[in-house]
Amino acid sequence: MDIKEYFARISYRGSYDKPDLETLTEIFQHHIRAVPFENLSIHCGESIELDLAATYDKIVKKKRGGWCMENNHLLSWVLKTLGYGVTLLGSKVYVPEYDAYADDIDHLLLKVVLCDKSYIVDGGFGMAYQMWQPMELISGKDQPQTPGIFRFLEENGIWYLEKVKRKQCVPNQSFSTSHNVDKEVCRRVYLFTLQPRDIEEFRARNLHLQTAPDSLFVMKSICSLQTADGVRALVGWKLTEIKYNYKDNMDLVEIRILADEEMEKTLKEKFNITLDKKFVPINTSRLSLF
Repeated sequence: MDIKEYFARISYRGSYDKPDLETLTEIFQHHIRAVPFENLSIHCGESIELDLAATYDKIVKKKRGGWCMENNHLLSWVLKTLGYGVTLLGSKVYVPEYDAYADDIDHLLLKVVLCDKSYIVDGGFGMAYQMWQPMELISGKDQPQTPGIFRFLEENGIWYLEKVKRKQCVPNQSFSTSHNVDKEVCRRVYLFTLQPRDIEEFRARNLHLQTAPDSLFVMKSICSLQTADGVRALVGWKLTEIKYNYKDNMDLVEIRILADEEMEKTLKEKFNITLDKKFVPINTSRLSLF
């Protein structure tokens, strides 16, 4: 495992001699624009391991992506290598269709302390709720970013992340949205506490999410990547490309359904992913990811 090889993977050519907020932000943004959030291993006969060396090999050497437990685990190694103080945290993701948070911890994120200020660093949420900058851990403060306005709310030691959404322009009106997402102004994302976690605490959940028949990740093949001005995502056969704030505080959303024969080319051209095994797309869950 070589930090310079990782920097080459994310095309980062800046300095890294000072573990400050500016360097952290630059590395973080390069990571989310180079490393997709994806669960394609589940849908091409591979298992998702939490061993750091295996994650490094997958993301850095094979130029794949990963889900939160891979992306943020790798990021924690990167930041610790550079001298940052990093703590693993666990969160429960909000499911709008059930209007509830997950029963168990199902998401890994990072806390980084700089100059006596705490920041949340999460490079593994993906889709349109992916933060683009480290967020200061402060309750009730709007933190505007390109994807929208994020904020934390704290209550009795529990922290809640939410995102204020923009209106969406969807030129192809044949694609309807579920759960009244077009009327939704603010989306809860997840809740967490500041209890330090160890990667071993995520192993059981990591296995469950890739094997349980009712797991969202078993029912949907997902690949998303942040771009210079938005995000693109392939969920099942549906390719969605969003351009943030393209006019009048509105996001442009373009959607296209792909044919099976377009999958391999799309993964390569849109996400820079080449799979070793045959990929079988799937989308049997009605849960919305946007």
